[in-house]
Amino acid sequence: MLEGEGVGPEVVAVSLRLLGALESAGSPKVEARMGPSDRGFDAAADFCGATFSEGGPVLSGPFGGRFVYDLRRRFDLFCKLSPLRPSPALFAASRLKREAIEGTDIVVVRDNAGGIYQGQWGERSTPAGRTAEHSFSYSERDVRRILAVGARLAATRRRRMAVIGKPGGIPSVSRLWCDCAADAARATGVEASNLDVDYAAYRLIQHAQEFDVIVAPNMLGDILNDLGAVLLGSRGVSFSGNFSPAGAAVYQTNHGAAKDLAGTGRANPVAQALSLAMLLRESLRLDEAASLLEAAVEDVWRRGFRTFDVAAPGSTVVGTPEMGERIADSVARLAADRKGAVLVR
Repeated sequence: MLEGEGVGPEVVAVSLRLLGALESAGSPKVEARMGPSDRGFDAAADFCGATFSEGGPVLSGPFGGRFVYDLRRRFDLFCKLSPLRPSPALFAASRLKREAIEGTDIVVVRDNAGGIYQGQWGERSTPAGRTAEHSFSYSERDVRRILAVGARLAATRRRRMAVIGKPGGIPSVSRLWCDCAADAARATGVEASNLDVDYAAYRLIQHAQEFDVIVAPNMLGDILNDLGAVLLGSRGVSFSGNFSPAGAAVYQTNHGAAKDLAGTGRANPVAQALSLAMLLRESLRLDEAASLLEAAVEDVWRRGFRTFDVAAPGSTVVGTPEMGERIADSVARLAADRKGAVLVR
């Protein structure tokens, strides 16, 4: 674990509490070690490298600045997976009508290796003043491997893959993605569509249910994923996993450090909790523990307890620690109910 910055220590503390609640409820013990978040990038990266070398994943709190981009480059965490599946318990808290989001089930597959976030930048002085410069590129290797992930994933779902670009604005990059997408679709038997990012953003809000798997370059995927958080009700419940070809994995929230909320006890810890559930399922193969944690979150929401960002009429607004305790209590209660049901059978 890395605490991160801003609200990171508060939401990661909740996840650590939930890990203990799962163990008390009978889930296998998972050893959690806290790495350095306050000694700079190199110290945190060394901790991650040591964890990966032992076969362990990392649960990371939110960071600011270049931290996440540099960590992805250091360990070739080229693939970011972000589920967008709205909870029925939060429909009343959404800014969108229920019929616009009900039944939505999307995975955003975002490249982390190339593109504008991994480019080169700088400034120079000219007679007209400062000039800021940024250059970036995409290699065919990077495009093909992220599209292969998206196509294989789509093949296990509804067999539809939307590939995001902007042919008029970035023609050569978009053409490369389009050509590679056609190959990936043929290899897996899925249907691939190529969408301009602006039109994709419009369709994501207007007709979210038509999407299955979305595959995108890093900045375009970043924007679409944050927009997709509107479907969920809040960035505070949006989460992801970042993966390398060698099996290294970092799980994180999709919201920032929210330094304006730090110390107020108001931050939503659910995205961090759901990223923990994703870690348990994908890296440790603890499906039952992951499902129990997800069910506990849903149970607390259904009983009307919310942080401020997903509050709805009639709900009870609670802070970060209390939300964590209520989820932990629900873990214990649901686990006991499941054991009772097994004994009855």
